[in-house]
Amino acid sequence: MLKHYTPCNPNASEEVRTVLKYLSDISGNGILTGQHTQTTVQKELRYIEEVTGKLPALCGFELLAYSPNINVEKTTPECMLEVEENKNTLDNAWDWALGRGGLVTFTWHWFSPFGSWAKGFYAENTTFDASKAVIEGTEEYKALLSDMDVMAGILKEFCDKQIPILWRPFHESEGTWFWWGAKGPEVAAKLYRIMYDRYTNHHQLNNLIWVWNSPLVEGYPGDDVTDVISRDLYPPKHVHTDLRPEYEELVQITPSPKITALGEIGVIPSMSQLSETRIPWTWYMTWSNEYGASEEWNTQDELRRAYHHEYAITLDKLPKLY
Repeated sequence: MLKHYTPCNPNASEEVRTVLKYLSDISGNGILTGQHTQTTVQKELRYIEEVTGKLPALCGFELLAYSPNINVEKTTPECMLEVEENKNTLDNAWDWALGRGGLVTFTWHWFSPFGSWAKGFYAENTTFDASKAVIEGTEEYKALLSDMDVMAGILKEFCDKQIPILWRPFHESEGTWFWWGAKGPEVAAKLYRIMYDRYTNHHQLNNLIWVWNSPLVEGYPGDDVTDVISRDLYPPKHVHTDLRPEYEELVQITPSPKITALGEIGVIPSMSQLSETRIPWTWYMTWSNEYGASEEWNTQDELRRAYHHEYAITLDKLPKLY
C-alpha cells in the first residue's frame, strides 16, 4: 500500500528521502514500534527491554526543557521537576541515533515566547496570543521567530550529522489546551507554515520530516508543507484495535495519499488486527510514564505479544536508514 513519499521540502536530504521511502514501503505491511521518553532516565525503554527482550524502532524525545523562555521566577515545584528531569535529553537522542541507529521523533511542549508562568505551554498559563504571532511586525511574531531560531540551532546539529528527524511541531492543535491551539486550528496551521518557511528556507534544516498532528480538515496546513499526517489518541485502557475509524477520519484532511502515523497513544494497537486489516499506520508512539512503563494501560503479556508479532517492526528489525 504505497503512499506518496516525495518530501515536501525539495531540498530534503538523502536520509529524509530514504526514511520516507521506507515508511511508504511498510504502509499496510508493518508498523514501527515507538516509545516516548520524557526524562533522561528513560525508564520506559528499560521496562520494554526487561519485559520483551526488545527495543522499539522509534524513540520519542521531549524538548520542553530547551524552551528559551521558561519563567523560573513564577513557577511551581511540579513544573521545575519536569524541566530538571528533562534537561540534557538530547544526549539520549544522540545516542539513540548514532549509537543504535534508531529513528528519532521530537515533541516540543513549547513554553510560550513570553507571558507565561508555571507550565507555560498550556494556554491557561500564558497571556501569549497566538493569533497575533502570525502577523508580521508584532511583538508576538518577533518573539515567535526568536524562539524558533533557538530551536533551529539545536536541530542544525542533527542536520550537520545527516540525522533525519520526524519533526512534529504544534501537536494536538485540534484542542485549545496548548497556546498554539487556543485561537483555533487555522491559527495553528499558520504557525506551522511560518515555522516550515523559517526552518526550510532560512535555516536550511533539510533533515526534517514534517509531521502534521491533527485530524481537523479546517486546520490542515497543506500538502506542500507536510510529509506525514498523524493524530494523538488515548482509547480506554487495555482496548487494543486497529483504529480503523480514527484512520478513516484522519485521511479526510487531504485527498493526497499521505503516510499516516499515531503520533501519541496510550494503548498499543492490536498487531493481530493490523496484520489482517492492513490499516496503514506506519508507526505508533506510546506516551511515557504509566503508559509506557507499567501495566496500567498495557499488560506485560500484551506488550510481549506486540513486540514479538511478525507485523511489528522493532529496533532489531529496522534496516539501516542513515
